[in-house]
Amino acid sequence: MRKPLIAVLMTSAFFSSYAHAADLIQVYQQALANDAQYASARAALSAGMERVPQGLSGLLPQVNASGSNTRGNIEQIAFDQTGNKFTGPTVNVHTNAYNLTLAQPLFRWDRWETYQQSKLAQAIAEAQFAQVQQDLITRVAQAYFDVLSAQDNLGATQAQKVATTEQLASAKRNFEVGTQTITDTHEAQAAYDLVVAQEFAAINDLANKRSALQTIIGATAPALAPMRTGVLLSAPEPAAIEPWVSSAEEQNFGVVTAQFNVESAKRDIGRNRAGHLPTVDLIANAGHTYTTGGVGGSNNNAIGVQWSIPIFSGFAVTSKVRESIALEDKARNDLETARRTAAQNARQAYLGVNSGLAQVKALEAAEVSSKSALESNQLGYQVGVRINIDVLNAQKQLFSTQKDLSKARYDTIMNGLRLKSAAGTLKETDLMPVNALLDR
Repeated sequence: MRKPLIAVLMTSAFFSSYAHAADLIQVYQQALANDAQYASARAALSAGMERVPQGLSGLLPQVNASGSNTRGNIEQIAFDQTGNKFTGPTVNVHTNAYNLTLAQPLFRWDRWETYQQSKLAQAIAEAQFAQVQQDLITRVAQAYFDVLSAQDNLGATQAQKVATTEQLASAKRNFEVGTQTITDTHEAQAAYDLVVAQEFAAINDLANKRSALQTIIGATAPALAPMRTGVLLSAPEPAAIEPWVSSAEEQNFGVVTAQFNVESAKRDIGRNRAGHLPTVDLIANAGHTYTTGGVGGSNNNAIGVQWSIPIFSGFAVTSKVRESIALEDKARNDLETARRTAAQNARQAYLGVNSGLAQVKALEAAEVSSKSALESNQLGYQVGVRINIDVLNAQKQLFSTQKDLSKARYDTIMNGLRLKSAAGTLKETDLMPVNALLDR
C-alpha cells in the first residue's frame, strides 16, 4: 500500500501547482485592463471621436456677445472774443453698450471639406484602434507561449541535468570497479558541466519572458496553464492561400487606414482649392448704446448678407494646392505599400501554419524514435555494447526533440493568429479554441 500512497501524493502535488494557474483568456483579460499601449489607443479613439463635432462646428451659426461699461469726465473748454481760454463746467459721462452678432455660413467650401475630413479622421481613429486590439491579442498570445516555451526549455534542461548526473555517478562507479576507463568519467563530467551552464541560461531566459508578460498585464506574471500533451492542431480554413491574401488586401486594418488617408488627402485638395472661391455669410446684429450726460442712446439692429471674393494671396493658395496634390500621391503609394505588406504577411503566416503542422507531425514521429533510441542505448550500455557517451547523446537528442516539438506547436498557433490578423478578421473569440488546448 506504500507505493500507491506515494503515487497519489505526488500526483496531488503536481496538480495543485496548476490549481490556480491562469489560462490564456484570463491573461488576456488582465491585459485589457492594464496594458498601457491598449489604454493609450483607447484614449486616442476617444479623442478621434471628437473630430466630427469639431468639423461640424464650422458649418453652424456663430453667435458672439460683446459689451462695454465706461465712465469718464468731459471738461468743457471755450474761448471768448479776445481769444482767452476759459474752462466750463465738468460733465460726468457714463456709457453702457452691448452688441449681439450672429453669423451663419451660407457658402464656405473649405469648411464643408473640413467637415468631410473630420468624418474620415474619426473612421481612421476607429480603424487604428481595431488594429491595436488585434495587436494586443497577438502580443498576449506571443508572450504567453514565450513563457511556456522558456518553461519547457528549462524543464528539458533540468531533466537532462538529472539524467547526466546519474550517468556521471554510474561512470564513476564503473571506473572504480575497473569496468570502464577514465575517459567515460571525463565525458560524463563534461556533459554535466555543460548542462549546468545551460540551466543557468534557461533560468535567465524564463525570467526575461515572464518580465515581458508582466509588462503587458501590469502585474506579476502568474503561473500559466501549460499545453496539453498530444494536442491536435487544425489547418487554416479556407485551406487555399488566395482568399486569405484577398482578405488582407481589402480588410486589413492597416490597408483600411491607408484608404481613409487617401480619401482625406482628396478632401484636402478641395479644401485648399476653396481658397480661390468666394465666401458668403448671413450676418445679423443687434446692439444698444446709451450715454448719460445729455448725449442719449441708440439701438443698432441689422441683418444682411456678407460676401468676400479672394483676388490675390501671393500665390499661397496655388502652392497649398500643389502641396496637397503631392500629399495625395504619397497617400496612394502608402496605400499600395500597405496592401503589399498585408498580402505578404498573410502569405508568410499561411505558409508558417502549414509548415508548422508538417514540423509538428515530423517531430512527433522523431520523439517516438528518440525514446526508442534512448531505451536501446541504455540497454546496450548495461550489457557493455554501448559506451557512456552514446547514452548521453541519446538523452540529449530526446530532450531536444521534445523541446522543438513544443516550440513548433506554439509557433503554429501563433502563425494561425497572425494569419487572421493579416486578413483583418482576428477577434477575441479566436482565443477560445487556443485556450481549449491548454491543460486548465
